[in-house]
Amino acid sequence: MNSSQEHRERVRISGPVALELGKSVEGIFAEQDGLPVFKFFSAGEWREGDRIRDVKSPIDNSVIARLFVPGASDVEEALETLYKKGRWAARNLPGERRISILYRLAGLLEEHADELAEMLVVNAGKPRKAAYGEVHASIDRLRKTPLDLRKIVGDYIPGDWDEHTLETEGLVRREPYGVVLSIVPFNYPLFDTVNKFAYSFLPGNAVAIKPPSSDPLPIFAFVKLALEAGVPGDSLALLPLPGRETERMVSDPRVSVISLTGSTSTGEKVLRAAGIKQFVMELGGGDPAIVLSDADLDQAAEKVAQGITAYSGQRCDAIKLVLVERPVYEEFKQKLVEKLSQVRVGDPREEGVSMGPVIDRETADLVVRAAVEAREKGGKILYGGEKLGENYIMPTLVEVLDKNVLRQLEVYREEIFAAIAVITPVDSLDEAIELANGRRYGLDAAVFGKDVNKIRKAIRLLEVGAVYVNDLPRHGVGYYPFGGRKASGLNVEGIGYSIEYVTAYKSIVFNYKGARVWSYL
Repeated sequence: MNSSQEHRERVRISGPVALELGKSVEGIFAEQDGLPVFKFFSAGEWREGDRIRDVKSPIDNSVIARLFVPGASDVEEALETLYKKGRWAARNLPGERRISILYRLAGLLEEHADELAEMLVVNAGKPRKAAYGEVHASIDRLRKTPLDLRKIVGDYIPGDWDEHTLETEGLVRREPYGVVLSIVPFNYPLFDTVNKFAYSFLPGNAVAIKPPSSDPLPIFAFVKLALEAGVPGDSLALLPLPGRETERMVSDPRVSVISLTGSTSTGEKVLRAAGIKQFVMELGGGDPAIVLSDADLDQAAEKVAQGITAYSGQRCDAIKLVLVERPVYEEFKQKLVEKLSQVRVGDPREEGVSMGPVIDRETADLVVRAAVEAREKGGKILYGGEKLGENYIMPTLVEVLDKNVLRQLEVYREEIFAAIAVITPVDSLDEAIELANGRRYGLDAAVFGKDVNKIRKAIRLLEVGAVYVNDLPRHGVGYYPFGGRKASGLNVEGIGYSIEYVTAYKSIVFNYKGARVWSYL
């Protein structure tokens, strides 16, 4: 069944990769050797630093831009401004002004959609359709911020339900914590920045953004447009530090909330360094898909293939484990391989390419090593398992029949952030649930079938943050909340839900004893 040789096509790079810049980044970069060198934004001012680092395109690993890196004094000054001035500048803007700014920002993103999409293609390696999808999702997220408002509410508590609080009454309100540190992943650099900023700024927090090292360029455009939309300069900072230097911000007591999307290992490091703060963390995933014997196999194969290969599998909600009831296993397996063979891998600038490069060559090498490990331990590579260039891989499906072997494999135990999945037959739904729950992650799961009783049982017993029935896991704009269990995160993100973690409760108790406001019997 290994048909990879029949369908393999070596990746052809269309030509030199160049970064075409437009008005969205006008005035925030210098030039050096013909390349733009982007300034960072230090809570009120675009600045140059003493150090410069390269930004590469995963299309061909060429340098497309450079960044000024802030020093320790720059970070200190930015945090001090955010804490002393910025959090009050954001909070003192009336709520209707804050939401108007977010609406204006949505309009500016729409105006510069072509430029932003081009940055995502060139800097993140996204096929053009996916790049535009991320831009439009960012715009949509900003325009849905009124739905976040439903959680910025309080309570009135009468005191006459307890003998100790007679002749008192209380109000419970929500107010911003102050400074939110947003640590953004490489896979959705624009959308995750927009999402974290929207739910943090809307209730009145200042925001410091730590962009991904791999593909930070769309975030520079976002910050410039946010300032143009009316975000107070003192309330926003963009600090492109290398990951190893981020601890100084993470541990700073002036930062009250950390919103992080990233790997579980990164999340663990942040938790150890941060101290007592509020956290919103979406961490490692790699989701299971359970295919029941009464499923629509054509639909399930199409959805599972998309779940494996979308953005080259570099999604927290990508499918990594496929569990199929034995009566339909062989038929489904053939259909899934057929769908994977139709995926066109190549230069994301080309029309018709559905899967571009992974973010770096180390990730591509990891896929090959994981496939080799599976084969050496008795598994079978049904499709892929090969590199097609430095950063390009074939979508990869590994079959493992022995469950003891399966549990030992890296592709089962860890989240390999690329288009690779393992498939195995199961004798019952109970076995599928046991294997799905046996991983340390618990972000999402997908269940395909028609028997509502079996589906309901799966929903109840799967230890995940979201279950998708007859669909692939996809968080989209966060219209439905998402967040992991176990090693997949803390708390949830989603429209109207993340607000809960960037705002604090404050109780106000009014004492009227002796004022004869109430006359109790």
